[in-house]
Parts: sequence; structure tokens; C-alpha cells
Amino acid sequence: MEANPAAVSSDRQLSMTEVTASYETMGKILDNIDTVIIGKRKVAELILLSLLSGGHVLIEDIPGVGKTSLVHALARSIHCDFKRIQFTPDIMPSDVTGFSLYNQKTGEFEFRPGSIMSNIVLADEINRASAKTQSSLLEAMEEKQVTIDAETYELREPFMVLATQNPIESFGTYPLPEAQIDRFLIKIAVGYPQFEEEARVITMANKAKTLKAVTGADEVVALQQRAEQVTISPMLIRYIVELVTATRNHPDLALGSSPRGGIALHKLSRAYALLHERGYVLPDDIQYLAPFALAHRVMLTHDAKTMRKTPGDIIQSILNTVLVPVSEDAPRR
Repeated sequence: MEANPAAVSSDRQLSMTEVTASYETMGKILDNIDTVIIGKRKVAELILLSLLSGGHVLIEDIPGVGKTSLVHALARSIHCDFKRIQFTPDIMPSDVTGFSLYNQKTGEFEFRPGSIMSNIVLADEINRASAKTQSSLLEAMEEKQVTIDAETYELREPFMVLATQNPIESFGTYPLPEAQIDRFLIKIAVGYPQFEEEARVITMANKAKTLKAVTGADEVVALQQRAEQVTISPMLIRYIVELVTATRNHPDLALGSSPRGGIALHKLSRAYALLHERGYVLPDDIQYLAPFALAHRVMLTHDAKTMRKTPGDIIQSILNTVLVPVSEDAPRR
């Protein structure tokens, strides 16, 4: 499926030099992660795309498959501040956002920043914290700021929250509400490694601690700005809206995607184009990314759950039925 690059519109089109430089930098980051995280290139790509899109990632998988190591590898590769928050039932919102402490010597309150004041934040086992503590992340994730005692503190760019949760445990956990899940750009699983990959993993334990940075935070911000300049045609924007609208009308879904789903797909597709050394988006980009951006934003009906359907199955069926645009004059559903 091809789209005409000349048909796309943007405030300023990227030069081929900028596209190539972005592609090479993204490749260096992924290659660096590959040296310590074996066989998870696609997962690392999705996390990097989310970072360049200014979004956050929810990683849901069983313990021990490398979720935390993958986040550590990304943070070390781009040489930026990294904080880990181990969520437990007794952790307080102030531990996350920070708090004001009265200084008896000066007679004034001093702000003590919380763990959220970082570039990359790992919210480990996020569903073990209470709903009140989970909610302390909402402003930071949406507005990239925190408000403490009527004072607002801007978070530094780049800023990204990567949250992990265990899907097989329910004791002592607090399921994330739909409003918070919707704030994650994508939801992914790491999965088990292949046999030969697992043999390599066993011999490479703790190698992530020796990883060196290949780029800096300023370059990541520059990549984010270039991703925003990747051009996308009006017909592909309509295609994204048609996919999102289809989730709201599907008989197997009790709740369709919010407009955030379309925004996420729009941002991700532009970053994905850069990853493939293009300055414009193709329909294939949107089709590949749609399950990651939309599946966690929908809710199945009771009948669909009984029939063991999954959100991914539904999104794939929508991709198979919504007409793919091939030109500006193509018919639309």
C-alpha cells in the first residue's frame, strides 16, 4: 500500500538529511538495547516509539520476562534521569509527587521532589498501590506537571512513565481504572524468549548495568520534534478516525475507544515512519500500530468474553473490514 508523499501536508516537511539522522539515532538506541535484551527488538521499538510520541507504556506480563531490565536498558541508552517506584499498598501519593516540608531554621516550607521528577519513571507493579496513589500519576501523565500545595511544577522533557503489572495475580492488587489505562499510549506484553534466546539470556545476567549511553536527552527531544513534523495525509487521518469510530459501533464491544486512541495512533504512526526512514506515513504503519494503541481502550461485552474473544481479535476484525485508503479519491466507509 503506497501513499503519495506529495499529497501529505505539514507545517514543515522534514529534509531527507533529518529523516536519515533520526533513523540512524533510533537504530543506535535499539542496537544498544539489543546487546543486553535478547530477542525483544519489536517490544523495544514500541517503547521507543512511545517515548518519541510523548506517551506512556503499560507493560502487562508475568514476572521474570525482563520488563524492568528493558526499561533500565532504555534509560541507560539515552543518558537521562531514571527513577523506579516500587508500588506497594502502603505507598503514599506524596512519595510519588513530592511534598512540602517546613524548615524550622528558615521558617518556610521547602519542596521535596518525589520520584516522578525524572525523565523516565518505572512504576513497578503499579496495580499493587491503592487507587488514591495510582491517581497521583494522572496529572503527571496527562499534563506533564504536578501540583503540590497550589504550586505547579513542570516536569522535564523527555518524560515517560513505564508501568508494569502482573496479569495473573489478584490478591493484594488494585485494578487500574479505565480512565488511567486510557492515559497509556500503548499496552504491550514482553513474552517468553525463544529457546536459543533464553540460552543467551542465562549467560548475560546483570549485563544491563554495564550499558553505555549512545545519545542524550536533548537528542531525544529533537527526535520528538522531528516526529511531529512527519507528514500524514488527510485521508489517513480520516482512516484513523474511521478505525476508532468502528470500535464504538462494534457488537462485541460494550465500550469503544476514546478520542485518545486516535491521537495515540496519529502520534505513533509518525514516529514509526521515522523508524523506517520515511518522512511520511503509510496505511501499513497505522494497521501495524492499531492493536497496540486501541486494544486496551475497549471493553468486551459479556457474550464476547464468553466466546473467549480478545480485544486484539476485535481490533484485527475492524482492520479487516474498514476500507483502506489508497488515494485522495478513494471511496470511504
